[in-house]
Amino acid sequence: MSLSDNDRWLLSYYRSSEINAALFFGRVSRMVRPGKLQAEVTHHFADEANHARYWNECINDLDSLPIKMRESYQDQYLEAIGTPNNMMEVMAITQVLEKRVIGQYHRQLRVPDLHPRIRQTIEQIMRDERWHIQYAHDALQDMANRYGADHIEATIKRFAEADQEIYAKTLAEYGDRVSFLGDTGAP
Repeated sequence: MSLSDNDRWLLSYYRSSEINAALFFGRVSRMVRPGKLQAEVTHHFADEANHARYWNECINDLDSLPIKMRESYQDQYLEAIGTPNNMMEVMAITQVLEKRVIGQYHRQLRVPDLHPRIRQTIEQIMRDERWHIQYAHDALQDMANRYGADHIEATIKRFAEADQEIYAKTLAEYGDRVSFLGDTGAP
C-alpha cells in the first residue's frame, strides 16, 4: 500500500515533530543537574529520536519517503510562550505537549481502516508517551516545594491555554490534511 498524500504529510509531520523534540531534550539533558531528572530527560531525548526513526521506518515500509517539513508543532510553542526559563517550565510544557500527542494518536487510532503498520507505530510510540507524562508529572510534584504548587498549576494552565490556541491555529492551517481524523477537538 502506498500512502495517500495526506497520510504521507501527517506521518512526516509527526516525524519532524519527534526530531524537534529530540533536539530540544538533547539540549536540556546537557543542562540539567546530575541525578534522577537528568537520567529521565536523557531517556526522553533517546525516546524522541527513536520515535522519529519509527516514523521514518513506517513511511519507508509503506513504499514512500518522508516529506521534508519546514516546521513542527513545537516551533509554534516557542512563538507563543517563548523558551522555557527553568526545569519546572520544561516539565510543565512537556506534560501539556505529551498529553496533546497522546490525544492526537488516540484520534488517529480511531480512523477506520487505519493501516496496521501505522497502528503498530502509534501504539509503540504511545507506550513511551505515557511514561513521558508520568515522569514530567512526578518531576513537577518534586518541584512543588521550590516553585509552589499554585505556581506550577498556573504555569501548566497557561501552557495548556497556549496549546489550545496552537492546536486551533494548526487545524486552521492544515485542517484539510487531517480532516479524515474526524473529531479534531481537544483531547
